Amino acid sequence: MKDDYEALRLKNQVCFPLYACSKELVRQYGPYLKELDLTYTQYIVMMVLWEKETVTSKELSESVHLDYGTLTPVLKKLENTGYLTRERSAEDERLLCISLTDTGRKLKERAVTVPAAIAECMGLTIEEFRTLYTLTYKALKHMESKD
Repeated sequence: MKDDYEALRLKNQVCFPLYACSKELVRQYGPYLKELDLTYTQYIVMMVLWEKETVTSKELSESVHLDYGTLTPVLKKLENTGYLTRERSAEDERLLCISLTDTGRKLKERAVTVPAAIAECMGLTIEEFRTLYTLTYKALKHMESKD
């Protein structure tokens, strides 16, 4: 007799290993980010700024998949640390512009080794890593398009 509830077994859920892997991956970042005095959320914000230098709060929110309520305390902390500035746009006061500071740029030099260290801890070949990356983003984009 076929198990009608086979689909409800935890071992058959793709969401669970993704969830557990995500949690473990963030935990693996811990020692590296501690050296930079950053949380994981602060780190992903800094990565956007290292790439773009200046972004609006809307662009940042979309890039890191976090809402304004979650981002605001992160941005305040990074501003107080001297890594970024926040100011209203002269063209549109509704827009908050977030810009990297020189201190924030210098932090990039200290952070440059983190991605390779994390990739190594995952135990994947370059090809497996690329496949995981591609499939994960494909699924994410598909789910986001449903909203």
